[in-house]
Amino acid sequence: MNTEPNPSAPAVEAAGLTKIYGSGVTEVVAVREVSLRVERGEVVALLGPSGAGKSTLLTILGLINPPTTGRLVIGGLPVLEGERPLTNLAAFRRQHLGFVFQKANLIGFLNAVQNVQIALEINDVPPRAARCRAMELLDYLGVAECADHLPDALSGGQQQRVAVARALANEPKLILADEPTAALDGARGLQVMELFARVAHERGAGVIVVTHDHRALEVFDRVLQMEDGRVWPAEKPSFSDGYTRPVASCRPQSPVVTSAFRTFRISDSPGRAAANPQTPVRQPLPALFSELARQLRKHLLHASRVRQHEPESEPNTGEPTLPGAGPGCRETELTPLQSTAE
Repeated sequence: MNTEPNPSAPAVEAAGLTKIYGSGVTEVVAVREVSLRVERGEVVALLGPSGAGKSTLLTILGLINPPTTGRLVIGGLPVLEGERPLTNLAAFRRQHLGFVFQKANLIGFLNAVQNVQIALEINDVPPRAARCRAMELLDYLGVAECADHLPDALSGGQQQRVAVARALANEPKLILADEPTAALDGARGLQVMELFARVAHERGAGVIVVTHDHRALEVFDRVLQMEDGRVWPAEKPSFSDGYTRPVASCRPQSPVVTSAFRTFRISDSPGRAAANPQTPVRQPLPALFSELARQLRKHLLHASRVRQHEPESEPNTGEPTLPGAGPGCRETELTPLQSTAE
């Protein structure tokens, strides 16, 4: 039986993958009739909310968690028919698949080059050849100067680059990455995503990346959406105006708060202000609170001065007033702060 992938075949083909946990009233369908195809040299993003089944699908494609039903072909070789393996899954996974996780998961007592080298040595590559190959990959990914550093001495971005190098060690036909930028800031996260695109295009590997980071979607060839265990094609959003996160609106009811918000507007994305000069510049919350306190003092002082000029006796109209305040307070058109229950 041929155990070597066909170089001209797609990186992965899946047909009707379904994964069911439990049975009866406890049955949970994590993946529902998923069919997909990823070509060599293609990088694909998989989006979806938490609990959509993304990680479960990735473990099926990575031969870690077999499907309940469905067929899986990697590099032209059938590997799973439902739960029945069609090849030695452990050996196939070790030789032809690459994994990158949320955390780099580097071995703490091995330096960077050794963390890559070990992935080759467990596939019977001689130590000298394995080290040369590991150094080549670290240089390719721009972290060769960190070869002798332990993981604790590396930044988060450097650790993920070493993890990508380890995933590339055996020239995998398919690379699977589960939220690899979750622990990185925006700039380093984008660099890692661009790295996956480079690996796919230059080395001919198929790459599937599970991500919540919409800022990096432009580097992907295709985007898939997953929800309730189902997968369908999605359009890549346009970020020509910069990515902005939706925020709830706030409509202050009190003149004190209204005045403060007129002075200090809040924009959730600093990039929007740069793109549109009419967008108010984001202000820090402590400054907003200081302005609120200043406006409140101003109104209380005004109310106190009004009360000092009121007649000493005023007929009781039976209307409720603020504690310690005379009817003159109503002439200032002050309204109490709205209750959150309203």
